[in-house]
Amino acid sequence: MVIPAKDIDDMRTVMTLNEIEVNAFTKVIKKLKPEICYVDSADVIEKRFGRDILSGLSFKPNIISKHKADEIYPIVSAASILAKTKRDEEIWNIAQNLENKLNLPLGSGYPADPITQKFLKKWVKKFRSLPPHTRHSWKTAQNLIKEISIKKLDEF
Repeated sequence: MVIPAKDIDDMRTVMTLNEIEVNAFTKVIKKLKPEICYVDSADVIEKRFGRDILSGLSFKPNIISKHKADEIYPIVSAASILAKTKRDEEIWNIAQNLENKLNLPLGSGYPADPITQKFLKKWVKKFRSLPPHTRHSWKTAQNLIKEISIKKLDEF
C-alpha cells in the first residue's frame, strides 16, 4: 500500500503518524484476513499499537506487535525489504520527473538526506513552492517554506 504525500499531509491535520500507520495496517489486514499478524510497532507502547489495529477489525487475528520486528521475525524482514524496494521505485520515478528541472539529483527522498535537502532548497528557491510529492508536514519542508516567506533587508 502506497500512501501519497498529499494524503499523509491531509490525514496529519486530524491524526498522528501512528494513527495513520494503524489505519494502513488495519486496511491491509482486513484485506488479507490472516489468523496471525506480525507488525513492527510504530508506537512506543508495542501492545497499544497491536490493540489499536485490532480495534479496527471485525475479526480477531492474533497480532504480535514488536519494536524492530524486522530483526526478530523473517516474515517482517521480507515485508520490510518489499516496502523499501517499493519506496525506492517510487522515489526513482519521482526523480525521473523532477531532476531534469534543476539538473540536480533528488537523493534518497528522506528529509535528513543532505542531497535531498539541497534539491529541496534549490527547488523552493527557484519555484517558490515545494516540489510535487513532498510532504508539507515535514519539519524540513516547513522550514524551507518559512525561509522564502521571510523578506531580507536587501529585498525592500
